[in-house]
Amino acid sequence: MTPVLVRQWTIDDVHDLRVLRAELGEEIADADLFDRIAVVATELATNAMRHGTPPATVRLLAEPGRLIVDVSDRDPVGEPQFGLEPRPMGEGGFGLLLVRTFATDSGWHRTEHGKRTWASFSALG
Repeated sequence: MTPVLVRQWTIDDVHDLRVLRAELGEEIADADLFDRIAVVATELATNAMRHGTPPATVRLLAEPGRLIVDVSDRDPVGEPQFGLEPRPMGEGGFGLLLVRTFATDSGWHRTEHGKRTWASFSALG
């Protein structure tokens, strides 16, 4: 089944991250699910801005029983480092560990114009 687009955002700066978080709250009624998705969406969008080529595009997608956060940037060269070991505080590198902690599944792939990172969440109950 092809996921259905719920909402999409273009992220150019920190203000856009605040808008993303607020508008995710309009789409996700379950408080725990919202908290997990908001953390992951802002982490992936921040990484796309910091390590990719802005702007980033964030999409919230839905399938039966599942929500997906899909973030794309325009840098075809960089590569997300999901397998990083935890680093000491202050050295960064915790964003993708948070993604792995809060999401049911996650991954990434290259596209013709950049790359996409994604995280899925069970939306049952």
